[in-house]
Amino acid sequence: MEFFSAHLAHNVTIGNIFTFNSITPTPTTNTTRVVVIPNPPPPPPPRPCPASDLSRYENQKRRDWNTFCQYLNNHRPPLSPSLSNASHIFEFLKFLDQFGKTKVHFQNCPFFGMPNPPAPCNCPLRQAWGSLDALIGRLRAAFEEHVGGGKNSEANNNPFGSRSIRILLRDVRDFQTKSRGISYQKKRKRPSSSSNNKQCNIAIIRTTDKSN
Repeated sequence: MEFFSAHLAHNVTIGNIFTFNSITPTPTTNTTRVVVIPNPPPPPPPRPCPASDLSRYENQKRRDWNTFCQYLNNHRPPLSPSLSNASHIFEFLKFLDQFGKTKVHFQNCPFFGMPNPPAPCNCPLRQAWGSLDALIGRLRAAFEEHVGGGKNSEANNNPFGSRSIRILLRDVRDFQTKSRGISYQKKRKRPSSSSNNKQCNIAIIRTTDKSN
């Protein structure tokens, strides 16, 4: 009996030892995986804009400048743009009148002052004032780019911005206004919302001052 008890106790002890070893945790190693993301390649440099991508204004300005330079080359004697003056511009505008498409009636014409004449007449075709005004503006900008002589220049010798050219354009506008029976009045700009708000604020301040 004592032997059986001792043998049983020995088995329990061994069982307890086996049980304890079976629940002992085994060490584990944690590994961190590092992923390297390469930097994206730099963007390619911008390509220069071809001539076709230029704006309509720039293309027209370039053509007008080339036409003016060609006219000076055919002058006798030939002239460079830097030596041109207002008189050469007058001659150039008269030269362009032969390509005009606007009917300008003389004062002795029976259709003088009529915007829609009922019949054709022998009055010549001329360049419209609006076309000449835009042409002078483009040539003035082209002259500043190629030769210089803008407002900030010390010489300020841009012939397209001279007073005589402005007077010529004004005379052409006035005569074509009477000859064609139309007006070249510029459209007035509508006041912006900010200016309207300022006027309303001023009106409110004035009414409050009067009330006080």
